[in-house]
Amino acid sequence: MKKDLHPSNYRFVVFKDMSNDYSFLTKSCVDTKETTTWEDGNEYPLYKLEISHTSHPFYTGKMKLVDTAGRIDKFKTRYAKK
Repeated sequence: MKKDLHPSNYRFVVFKDMSNDYSFLTKSCVDTKETTTWEDGNEYPLYKLEISHTSHPFYTGKMKLVDTAGRIDKFKTRYAKK
């Protein structure tokens, strides 16, 4: 196997679905700026997701409107005059 092929910052990271506050802990090398305390009392890097398997329509079987950062409101105000 080649040396230095895999990233060196492979560690546990908490992923949080912002649409329904579902969180899960897994290993990743994603860059993060925030940290959070997990259920075991340890502090881990936090990565915020807009959608995950708990909120995606394919997995839930329901069409769910996910409005992150007011996208729908911005759209409505932009085209309200027309």
